[in-house]
Formats: sequence, structure tokens, C-alpha cells
Amino acid sequence: MNNLHNFAFNVYPYLCLAVFFMGSLARFDRDQYTWKSDSSQLLRKAQLRWGSNLFHGGILFLFFGHLFGQLTPHWLYEMFVTASQKQLIAVVAGGIAGGLCFIGLTMLLHRRLFDPRIRLTSHRTDIAILVILWVQLVIGLSTLPTSLHHVKDPQTMLRLAEYLQSIVLMQPNAALVSGIEWHFQAHMLLGMTIFLLFPFSRLVHVWSGFGTLTYLVRPYQMVRARRLNVPARQNQPRRAG
Repeated sequence: MNNLHNFAFNVYPYLCLAVFFMGSLARFDRDQYTWKSDSSQLLRKAQLRWGSNLFHGGILFLFFGHLFGQLTPHWLYEMFVTASQKQLIAVVAGGIAGGLCFIGLTMLLHRRLFDPRIRLTSHRTDIAILVILWVQLVIGLSTLPTSLHHVKDPQTMLRLAEYLQSIVLMQPNAALVSGIEWHFQAHMLLGMTIFLLFPFSRLVHVWSGFGTLTYLVRPYQMVRARRLNVPARQNQPRRAG
């Protein structure tokens, strides 16, 4: 069990990240025609607008919340908020965003599973990745009561943040997550697995979404009028015939 734990939290994260980056690059290079979101809006618009907006808004908030919330060193924010206050904010904000995301994803999953036309045009990977995201949200929401209970003593949150920061710094320390509640560990492992499956699913279109941000900083396109020197026709007298 100790070897399995070390593999899961010391080796598996880098395996997932390697496949995530290299697989995405290989797919963009070799299969650009499959690089799309495969929207089913033309087949049926019902549930799509609410489901898509709730899901995308919630998932983006959760992604950046986890990114900055967990990877920001404790010393950087402790001058503004305490660890207990930060955890309470994370529980409240994450609970609201997670709930909205869960509602939206449930609507999208129901639409894809029970609409005959959409189900017929859906790939197995489309349904599989939606189910995995749904399970990940359920596990994440199940950690909220425990996280709320830890507000007075936020050592678990600090250990999880320190572990994720150790992954980024190439100094993994699986001992930091040893003994932590199972749903926190399951949430992290399934999150890593989503990165592993990312290049082989429709999730690759997320790269395109972040790529559009470059339009905000690109230079203006210079368009100059091109003058054509065309000699004018001379009026020549017509010969009467």
C-alpha cells in the first residue's frame, strides 16, 4: 500500500502532465480536424443555453479558484486573510460555483443521454468524459462539509496546498496527503486522470478558448490601400461602316 500511495501521488501526477502536454501537441499536429467541441446546438437547442452557461461559468471559476487558491503560498496571502478565513471563502465560493456547475453539467449529460438524435451522434468518449466530470463534481461537493468542519483548524487545506506546490516545484511529497480523508485523495486522483484523458477527448477545445486571449494583445493589422496605375482609355473615332 505504501508503494501504491507513493506511485499515485509522486509518479502519477507527472505521468498525467506529460500525456496532457505531449498528447495535446501531437493531436494538434496530426489531427487538427478533430480539434473541436462537437457542439450539438443544431440538433436541439433545448437545455443547451442554460446547461452550457451554468457549466462553463462554474467550471472556469472552479478551475481558477483551485489554481490560484492552492498554488498561492501561505505567506503571500496571510497578510490579508488568515488560513481559516481563506478556507471559509473557498467553501462558500466553491460551493456556489460547484452547485451551479453541477446543475449545468447534469442538464448537458441528461440531454446527451436521453435525446435520441444527440445520443446517436455522440462518441463514447463524449459521454465518458461528461460522466467523469460529473463524478468529479460529486466528489468535490462531498468534501464541502468536511472542509467546513476544518475551518477552525485548516491544517488539511494547508497540507493539500503544500503537496500541490511540491508537485509544481518538482519535489513531490506524498507523505503530505497520507492520512487525509479518502474523498480528498479521490478528488485529486480523479482530477489527475482528467488531465490524462484530456488529449483524447473533446476537452482539447479548451486550449482554443485560452488561445483566443492572445487577440487581446496582438498588434493591430495594418491595411493600406493599393493604387493601381491603369492607363486611361483614349477615345478613338469609330469608322462609319
